[in-house]
Amino acid sequence: MKIGVIGGTGIHGAIRIADERDVSVKTPYGDAFMKRGNLRGVETILLYRHGDGHTVPPHKVNYRANIWALWWLGVEKVIGTAACGSLNPAMSPGDIVVVDQFLDFTRSRSATFFDGAGQGVVHTDVTDPYCAGVREALLRAADDSGVRAHSSGCYVCTEGPRFETRAEIRAFSILGGDLVGMTNVPEVTLAREAGICYGLLAIVTNFAAGISGKELSHQEVLQAMDEASSSVATVIGGAVNRLSERNQCACRKNWTLLAHMRGAGGLR
Repeated sequence: MKIGVIGGTGIHGAIRIADERDVSVKTPYGDAFMKRGNLRGVETILLYRHGDGHTVPPHKVNYRANIWALWWLGVEKVIGTAACGSLNPAMSPGDIVVVDQFLDFTRSRSATFFDGAGQGVVHTDVTDPYCAGVREALLRAADDSGVRAHSSGCYVCTEGPRFETRAEIRAFSILGGDLVGMTNVPEVTLAREAGICYGLLAIVTNFAAGISGKELSHQEVLQAMDEASSSVATVIGGAVNRLSERNQCACRKNWTLLAHMRGAGGLR
């Protein structure tokens, strides 16, 4: 069993794996770079979404290459992390949320492996986009370590890299959004297309535009992530232990489909 961990903003250096070595994978969508090693005795692939030096903005992340590379390496379960603004007064800066739904407001991203080339039309069920097993492992790990975690939350994904307007935040709140960020879509849906079990650990770094009355800044996000990094690493470590056990999961329905497509020349 291989576990993947995708680190977002402010996570670099917080999650440490033993016997770490660099790995690059050539994919049909470009090269993907990650680190391979062990976390609490479990083989773990660590991928930094924005690159080692945090140089890739959210709308330029090569989500397809990243998820394809994890699939190619045999990763079966993934924990993603994301820094978020809060639309929900009950979710304050410093809180951790195990996300269960999303709203997609991205515009220009390549969002699927199934673009009609060779494999025909494929519609993937994302009624519940986040794996119930990964979510349970995260919640139990948080409980075991005494870290307070919200058991559900709706993540609104925007295009970025700008922050949102006051009016956008009001609209997202009316639609049922709890958190706002710029990276989780299409990452989560690509994982489902690949048959990978995926869960998201969201870290609230600030209240969204117009709620706190303060001007938003990237530095504020980094500072909040730095303060939360120890708790995040503890929860992820505990969850990885739980996820190392195999289980049957509906998420894995498409696991062999990418292999068939690749053999048939349907991936490009």
